[in-house]
Amino acid sequence: MNSIELKKNISLSNFTTWRIGGPAEWIAQPKNNEEIKYLINWINKKKIPCNIIGAGSNLLINDEGIKGLSLCMRKLKGIQIDKNTGNIEVLSGEMLPTLARKAAANGLHGLEWAVGIPGTIGGAIVMNAGAQGNCISDYLESITTLSLKGEYKIIESADLNFGYRYSLLQEENLIVVSAKLKLESGHEESKIRQITNENFNHRLRTQPYQDQSCGSVFRNPEPLKAAKLIEELGLKGFRFGGAEISKIHSNFIINANKASSHDVRKLIKHIQEKVFDSYGILLETEVKQCGFEI
Repeated sequence: MNSIELKKNISLSNFTTWRIGGPAEWIAQPKNNEEIKYLINWINKKKIPCNIIGAGSNLLINDEGIKGLSLCMRKLKGIQIDKNTGNIEVLSGEMLPTLARKAAANGLHGLEWAVGIPGTIGGAIVMNAGAQGNCISDYLESITTLSLKGEYKIIESADLNFGYRYSLLQEENLIVVSAKLKLESGHEESKIRQITNENFNHRLRTQPYQDQSCGSVFRNPEPLKAAKLIEELGLKGFRFGGAEISKIHSNFIINANKASSHDVRKLIKHIQEKVFDSYGILLETEVKQCGFEI
């Protein structure tokens, strides 16, 4: 067979940006489509579940770990850019900031906002990641997916039912293999680079970028902002165990000191209760929780 490594009982804390999570029963990091298909055949023979992980930047994993195969996609990399047309083909394990910087270097306008989002392309599409009024669906043409039965399918962007931090992929167990995007070509590279760098520096100033977090925890209850509601209640710096509401941006929970998944879940619940009691608004989480009983 090929060089795919299947490992057993590996801690998933190193596969999430929160650095939280128990052992995966099995874990694999495929580098190409052949390895993914091999793994799909393997889980079907074993009759075990499959959990798909990108960069782990929007993920809370139970300290007890998760059963089945954790399929980590972050080694599935490759970018093809046509700077004349603005067409991009990218494999789903590429990081969004990498793509944003490569687009800027080719004078392509559209992804300057994405430079500070620490997720893979695949994860960004599933979540319809966005910032500064933009989102990935604005530039997506189509994706290629692979089902857990081993069937490839090309899905047009219009058929993914995109909404605020939502896509139809959240309802279906499909592996995003690659994506086609369309950006605006013909821009001055130095100008696009400058805007991209400004956006990155703004994120460094206004978010706890250097801390262990998952990004924004709650969806914004439009037109209101979750961070403003939380901050108005004086909750910045509040903590349970090792989990703390960031003092820099209150829609971030940071792993301040060896936080457990249960510390984070308690803090999420506390925020939801306080906001609901004060404003009558139930904040919905943006973060995906894996391995917990509902």
